[in-house]
Amino acid sequence: MNASMILREWYRMSFAAKLIAWQRRHGRRGLPWQATRDAYRIWLAEIMLQQTRVEAVIPYYERFLERFPDVRSLARASQDEVLRLWSGLGYYARARNLHAAAQLVVRERGGRFPDAPRELAALPGVGRSSAAAIAAFAYRRRAAILDGNARRVLARCFGAQGERRLWRLAERLLPARAIRTYTQALMDLGATLCSRADPQCARCPVAAQCVARREGRIAELPAPRRRRALAVKRVKWLVLLYRGSVLLERRPPTGVWGGLWTFPELSGGSAREYCRRALGCEVRRTRALAPVEHGFTHFRLRAVPSLCEVRALAPGVQAPGRMWLDVADAVHAAVPAPVRSLLLALLRN
Repeated sequence: MNASMILREWYRMSFAAKLIAWQRRHGRRGLPWQATRDAYRIWLAEIMLQQTRVEAVIPYYERFLERFPDVRSLARASQDEVLRLWSGLGYYARARNLHAAAQLVVRERGGRFPDAPRELAALPGVGRSSAAAIAAFAYRRRAAILDGNARRVLARCFGAQGERRLWRLAERLLPARAIRTYTQALMDLGATLCSRADPQCARCPVAAQCVARREGRIAELPAPRRRRALAVKRVKWLVLLYRGSVLLERRPPTGVWGGLWTFPELSGGSAREYCRRALGCEVRRTRALAPVEHGFTHFRLRAVPSLCEVRALAPGVQAPGRMWLDVADAVHAAVPAPVRSLLLALLRN
């Protein structure tokens, strides 16, 4: 082994050892998914934590486990119930993939999750980094993660950029033992000390070998993604009220808010005419409500709601994909957060 290889090996062992020691003294404790080796519970946490803060995930995680304590109960549930429990957590494709993966695990594997990262990554919605985390935490498999927190730590500490290079680095740095502690340390260090906007370098266990700190490149590593101006999508919502009930429509199964219940949308023309012709409702009067805005990854939604007081319904008005619900019940249906906020405002008023 030449001098360069010896140096790289020392760096790998030094980095991993420092992170493991730091985690045992300063890492996060008491998160509800840390005290288990149940692959189902770890998988559920990893999917919920994708692009979502820990504080936001905890109450959803606990409610899911109360209703679906194992993968079989989740697989038996309707998608509507899964979406209802997920409502407000965002990125709803995760919930649809979660349900599909549970059904696949039950149908094809008898309810047992695979222990190999490659097989875990083949499940709907899992992906390479999440698969590695599940394999490490549930089965002690030696697999590299590269979530947002790990990417930031590695990019700054080693001055590395580029997806391929970071994955090679993540794999090369894996310790031979204590893989669960090391994996959690990467996540925790990035979430608590090596944050994007306010890194606490003075408390970092690997500050002495950090390239970004030494070269004054903390702000530029990892390279920020180029942000494009978000397009604004404008829609008109029809908030139809009839004897204390509100009309909701189910969204298409894929795409934005796929499978969720929202207000009917008016594409053009008169609200009264659309309600009569398409929804079978005779409207007494309409009133404009305050616009609602909501951000998505690639665009911003601006919805202009119109409150429509319905005088009468045509016979047989109930149609597939539409339902009238008491407003208080609609609040707890599988609706996205902006719709729920508007429903709550209706209840208050």
